[in-house]
Amino acid sequence: MRALILLLAATVATAQPACDKPVYLTFDTGHMGVAPLVAETLKRHNARVTFFLASEPTKTGGTTLDETWAPWWRERAAEGHDFGAHTWDHDVFLQDLPDADGKVTRFRFRTQAGINPPVVRELTAEQYCDSLRKVGARFAAMTGKPLSPIFRAPAGRTSPALLNAAKACGFTHVGWSRAGFLGDELPSQSHPNAQLLEKALRDIRPGDILLAHLGIWERQDPWAPAVLEPLMTGLEQRGLCFAPLREHPRYAPLFAKP
Repeated sequence: MRALILLLAATVATAQPACDKPVYLTFDTGHMGVAPLVAETLKRHNARVTFFLASEPTKTGGTTLDETWAPWWRERAAEGHDFGAHTWDHDVFLQDLPDADGKVTRFRFRTQAGINPPVVRELTAEQYCDSLRKVGARFAAMTGKPLSPIFRAPAGRTSPALLNAAKACGFTHVGWSRAGFLGDELPSQSHPNAQLLEKALRDIRPGDILLAHLGIWERQDPWAPAVLEPLMTGLEQRGLCFAPLREHPRYAPLFAKP
C-alpha cells in the first residue's frame, strides 16, 4: 500500500499543468499527399486537432473518403481528434437565390475540388443539408463514430441564409481567426514557407482557430511538414497548446448536446 501511495504521489508531482493558452488547429481535406506526415507530426506533439471532410480527389487517384483512406481516418478518430463536414463535393458558395417573395431556399455554388474542373450549379437548402449529412454517414461507416455537429464551408464563403439552412439540419459553421490563416493554399513563389512560418509565429494568439489543409495541388513547395513542425514547436515554446474544437468555449455546448 505504501508503495502505491508513493507512486501516486510521484505521478501527481510530475504531472504537467493543464494548458490555459489553447489554439485550435484545423485541417480541411486536400490531395492527402502530406496526410501521413501531418499525422506523424500531430502524434509527436501529442496534439488533438479538428478535421473537416469533403470527398476530394487524391494523388493516389481516388478520393479522400474512399476505402484507401478509411484506415487513416479510423486511426485519427481513435486518437481523439474532432471531425466536421466540409460538404461532400466541396461546394464553394457563390450567391443566394431568393424566390419571388424574397425567401432564400436555393443557392448557387462553384463545385471545385482539387484537379477537377469547376462546375457552377444550384442546390436547395435540403440538398445542401444532404451534402453535409452524406459526409457524416461516410465518416460513421469508416470509423464507427458520429461526425461532430460542425461544418466549414469551402473557402469560408457563406451567407446568413446558408448558415441558417445548415443550422436547421444540425450543423454550425466554423471559420478561422485572421491570424489563423496559415497560407498553405497560397502560391509558394510569392509566399514561401519561411515567410508563412515567420508570420504565424508572430501573429497567432491564444484562442485562435488555425486553418491548414491535407495537401494543396497548386502549391509547389509543400507547407507540411516544413512549416507545421516548427510552427507547433514554436507555439509550444510560447506556452500555447493544441486543442480540438470540442474544448472551444463557443463550440463546446454543441458537443455536449445528446
